[in-house]
Amino acid sequence: MWIEWTIATRFLREGKSQSTLILVGIAVGVAVIVFLTALITGLQGNIVNRTLGTQAHIKVQPTEEANRVLAPADGSVHLVLESKRAQRLRSINNWQQVRDVLDALPRVTAVSPVISGPAFARRGEALESVALVGIDAARYQRIIPIADDIVAGRFRIGAGEAVVGSQLARDLGLRVGDKLRLDGGQGRDSVVNVAGIFELGVRELDARYVYLDMKQAQSLLDLPGAATIIDVTVDDIFAAREVAARIARLTGLKAESWMETNAQLMNALRSQSLSTRMISVFVALSVALGIASVLSVSVVQRTREIGILRAMGTTRPQMLRVFLVQGALFGLAGSLVGGVAGYGMVMAFNTFGPKLFYIPVDPWLLVAASVLATVTGIVSAAIPARRAAGLDPVEAIRHV
Repeated sequence: MWIEWTIATRFLREGKSQSTLILVGIAVGVAVIVFLTALITGLQGNIVNRTLGTQAHIKVQPTEEANRVLAPADGSVHLVLESKRAQRLRSINNWQQVRDVLDALPRVTAVSPVISGPAFARRGEALESVALVGIDAARYQRIIPIADDIVAGRFRIGAGEAVVGSQLARDLGLRVGDKLRLDGGQGRDSVVNVAGIFELGVRELDARYVYLDMKQAQSLLDLPGAATIIDVTVDDIFAAREVAARIARLTGLKAESWMETNAQLMNALRSQSLSTRMISVFVALSVALGIASVLSVSVVQRTREIGILRAMGTTRPQMLRVFLVQGALFGLAGSLVGGVAGYGMVMAFNTFGPKLFYIPVDPWLLVAASVLATVTGIVSAAIPARRAAGLDPVEAIRHV
């Protein structure tokens, strides 16, 4: 292999201008791939974190109630116009046992029972529709760290205290320490003290959510000892669908992953990933064509040299490997320069950019780009290499 390496590097040194141009082209292509891939990855991570920062990865709920149509006693056939049954607020049967089962599942990182239902919030003459969310504070904080989003007061629930959203506080003119009447309907009401105000950054949630402890919410919703939802998070957010399917099979309950409840977000993420792959493919194709064209010109320019080498005993496989080595060197050197340039662009964006989101730096991205460029260089050098190896020594030496 030493002979092939020596001849290949000599050819590259003799054609410095061509070698420099193709290296610059490869470096630019790899830099584009590295920067765009890192940019899209950072953008997707930011979108997912903002979306899932206010919700669980999986929600476990009771299955929907269905109508029961009884067969006529006399054996006759009746045509029935059936409407979908209205769904009432229900507790998960044996939710404590379900919670313990989910705690033991692999890939599950946090489990939190929740009782949630509609109510009205009154302050003076003002009235707002709200969603009561009764939680086990210690467990729920592992799902959504509400304490980190408190903008006034403290995250403290229980003993007649509640935490409300910032938009709801503005609508009702609430401040920390004020009293708020919560009405669950049918004479079930309670006056709570506003211990804290949170801001999740989602207007709908900030305008409706009222966090209480589970006992207060159970009393207001007339569901003593109940839990209507069990929130679950997993170690890999993109494995949520598979984990949800397993939970549904294991418990017989309805388990929905964030992928199902955020279908439009998933479509957007898939579109972004597809566009990144398409850009990478076209850039790699342009790099391959550039390497192939330069090596093809090199074969024509060095036809006599190739003929002399063949006449001196260089075999066809050796000559084939000479040009494959050149292609690999083009790809490897260009990818290293381009990778460094791409990372420089990422660091410049993180340092001097608009601060919209942070682009993570993944060292494996440089490794992948280098491997891709090197393989592309070898593959694109295959045709010129076969042409060089197939030259007849006598005809090549006579070439002018």
